Amino acid sequence: MGEKGTGKRYRVRTRDVSGQMVVGDDNVVVAVHGAPEDASEAADAGLESLRAGFAALRERIDQEAGDRTHTAARERIDELEEAVTAEEPEVSTMVYVRRWFAKHLPALAGAVTTLIVHPFVGGLVEHAGDAVAAEFSRHFGGDGGAGE
Repeated sequence: MGEKGTGKRYRVRTRDVSGQMVVGDDNVVVAVHGAPEDASEAADAGLESLRAGFAALRERIDQEAGDRTHTAARERIDELEEAVTAEEPEVSTMVYVRRWFAKHLPALAGAVTTLIVHPFVGGLVEHAGDAVAAEFSRHFGGDGGAGE
């Protein structure tokens, strides 16, 4: 199985666009409409969105990873999901998994980073305290994952 979508370029011209626009192949867009009634609803929606992102990435792995990397990629994603949803997120695991994908399945590295910098994960990192937040920021930046 090849690296689907590599080398493609898109030129997009728009006028009078109001709202979101998504360009490319195999994009997953999750939207939550309306204001949650309480904080637990917001947390549930955030976790649901994150889990949907993991499910979509697993599907991409099933479609795009070769025989040599498929099992290892699925294992890394399981590790990542556990690390980002832990009571104290494990930043070192996040870094390791992102590096693994950059080396072994670079076409999916961006999707992995998107999960790591997901707003729900950001909330967990912030809640975990200054030391975890500082480590996360050092590796993934405070500007949406531009670090390291």
